[in-house]
Amino acid sequence: MSARPDADQTLQLILSRLDDMKAEETVTIDLRGKSAFSDYLVVTSGRSNRHVGSVAENVVKGLKEAGVVSPHVEGLTNCDWVLIDSGDVIVHVFRPEVREFYNLERLWTQVPAAAKTL
Repeated sequence: MSARPDADQTLQLILSRLDDMKAEETVTIDLRGKSAFSDYLVVTSGRSNRHVGSVAENVVKGLKEAGVVSPHVEGLTNCDWVLIDSGDVIVHVFRPEVREFYNLERLWTQVPAAAKTL
């Protein structure tokens, strides 16, 4: 196998896998220059627990085939929210209600308010 893919290659692989699996409302957040732990954050939804699990497993399989040795995965037991950490790209696959509750997109796209001096 060739060398581990770079962040942009990893992102494209993940987005392709999500599209293949009919993941819904996929959002990519560019974290370059904003975060030391990852270059991209991808948030997407599956229609049900089973769909969330299938989407996540397909992404993990693609990452391993591309040379990402051991992506860290959490949440496959319940499949309400599955986290996949490939290093360069972090993927969150949610059931719609869980995604709405946590609203990670808002958290990562808010512009910090200017500090107030008292």
